[in-house]
Amino acid sequence: MLKPKCTTAVARKVTRDLNEELRDQVRALANTEAFQQSHRERKKVEMRFAHMKRILRRDRFRLRGLSGIKDEVLLTATAQNLRRLARLLNHAPPPSTGHCLA
Repeated sequence: MLKPKCTTAVARKVTRDLNEELRDQVRALANTEAFQQSHRERKKVEMRFAHMKRILRRDRFRLRGLSGIKDEVLLTATAQNLRRLARLLNHAPPPSTGHCLA
């Protein structure tokens, strides 16, 4: 009695994409430890690029040619690494003198 409200078809049919079996395999791989590790590493790299684009305003390259782009990316990565190093050194505990005060 509800069928006429929902559909006019004679039979109900559920379609499945031709590549759905492959998608199922990929979904199964997503639960593995190797995928999780890869995901964490990819996220670090993607965050660096996002920081480069948003914070350092490197949404466009100023220099032309492949060598110019390589130079810009290298300088930007160096700046990012120096910022990280400064942050790590700032939060690091003071070096121990090696003397015990017992």
